[in-house]
Amino acid sequence: MTGYHALLLTGGPPPSGTGPLPTSDIVVAADRGADHASLLGLVPDLVVGDMDSGDPSVLASLEASGIRVERHPADKNETDLELALTAAAEMGATSVTVVATAAGRPDHALANLLTAASDRWKDLRIDFILDSSRAWVLRDQLNLYLPAGSIVSLMAVGGPVAGITTSGLYWPLLDGLLEPGAGRGLSNEVSASPAAITVSTGTLLVIAP
Repeated sequence: MTGYHALLLTGGPPPSGTGPLPTSDIVVAADRGADHASLLGLVPDLVVGDMDSGDPSVLASLEASGIRVERHPADKNETDLELALTAAAEMGATSVTVVATAAGRPDHALANLLTAASDRWKDLRIDFILDSSRAWVLRDQLNLYLPAGSIVSLMAVGGPVAGITTSGLYWPLLDGLLEPGAGRGLSNEVSASPAAITVSTGTLLVIAP
């Protein structure tokens, strides 16, 4: 299996207001994400994690139907999301939509975004459905099909992001530079759809709250 799109469901509280989910070739559930998959009417191809928070009866039912469940010790160095991203890549995915939530622990929500933006996953195109919000990890070019007036924030992660050029945003950038922790890229606005964002070097988190 190569060149496929994966849908990855994280643990934590169940996401809300997600709307229609994209079609996918692979469904991977991270720990309690198996419960969320069931709520969303999805059957995972793989469940991976330390299994410390999911419903044991859901896991038992999936295993009984032949779904692969990959258990890891709770005392580990990787998060369940890291394990799930690794598994999706090993299964041939080249793009991943992570279905997560901003509810629950803020450190988990932040860690999910920063994990996805790590250079470890530079060969994956990763986007997020965060409840009713969207986010994208951008290293090259992105078209945003969002209604005019939608808020869009651009956040540099892991270091400076150079060569940022945008169109269709109210405050444009032309070969711009954003530094981590700087507020310049926050709360821009779509003026024409599709809006386009390109970067030359670095990693940008694009968030439509």
